[in-house]
Amino acid sequence: MSINTTLNYSPNFDKKKRKFKQIKFIIFHYTGMKNEKDAIKRLTNIKSKVSSHYFIKNNGELITLVPELYTSWHAGLSSWKNYKSINKYSIGVEISNPGHDNKYKKFSKTQIQSILKLSKYLIKKYKIKINFILGHSDIAPYRKKDPGEKFPWRYLSKNKVGVWHDLNEKKLSKIRGTIVDKYNENSFLKNLYKIGYPRDFSKYNLKNTKLITKAFQRRFRQQLIDGVIDKECLLISKNLTKNLK
Repeated sequence: MSINTTLNYSPNFDKKKRKFKQIKFIIFHYTGMKNEKDAIKRLTNIKSKVSSHYFIKNNGELITLVPELYTSWHAGLSSWKNYKSINKYSIGVEISNPGHDNKYKKFSKTQIQSILKLSKYLIKKYKIKINFILGHSDIAPYRKKDPGEKFPWRYLSKNKVGVWHDLNEKKLSKIRGTIVDKYNENSFLKNLYKIGYPRDFSKYNLKNTKLITKAFQRRFRQQLIDGVIDKECLLISKNLTKNLK
């Protein structure tokens, strides 16, 4: 299996080559910029100190910015399960999209097909686990929103890229907004830790609880991003922990 890409190398990567087996994750981002050309310029500008391995244009074309066996600078302060500094262990994929601050829009059909093809290529090549295919907001929930609630996680999971719950969507929608008690709020947060979200519960003050709940919602309950732990979120989190055992 191969992929067609255009080369436009970025200088922003660690010069020491990493081992093949170190690569465990695929991390998706959106560019968060109005103009696609400006986004590519930023990712290839030495002064920006940011990059990714791949860039997916609006028309679905794929650009290689950093060779896979070098660490690109895309994730920043991040963690998942027992892994810290996810840059070291991941392939970063930037997708052209203006993001939440610039009239966030749906990802194009051609972009989604490129996401799917690239993901399957990387999964096969590096034997990446299904639950190690993540968004930037999963690994940095207190800082990031991308790739956001319009990213097609459910569709991708049907094609064995990333995880999704197996609950009935219509039944879930009926309990949306049903507030849970403190005990179940804590159960939800513990479920997030089991799934892989940051495990430092001392950080779960009111503000951070809302942020990490929003990150979960952007990933698994995309119809309503309000940061409120309700019965729907609780049931989805329980289902995911059960299926990921």
